[in-house]
Formats: sequence, C-alpha cells, structure tokens
Amino acid sequence: MSKRTFQPHRKKAKRKHGFLKRMSTPTGRKAVNRRRAKGRKKMTSVK
Repeated sequence: MSKRTFQPHRKKAKRKHGFLKRMSTPTGRKAVNRRRAKGRKKMTSVK
C-alpha cells in the first residue's frame, strides 16, 4: 500500500502560502488586497 499524497507540514505551507510570501510578489499583494476588499477576516489560510 502506498503513502497518501498529502503530507501536511505547517512550516512548508507557511513558506509557500503565508502572508510574507504573498506580500513579496505583485500578484500576491493583489490577492491579499482582493481578500481585504471582500472583507475577509484572514488574509492567508495557513495558521
């Protein structure tokens, strides 16, 4: 039996999808601004 494909790691997720990573690129900043405009409570998904 093979391993499942999703092996979650908080640190890796934060580095890929965290707030600082989003703010480091123009499109990431756009994404954060879209979420702000929509009234999101959280800007990024990773805790």
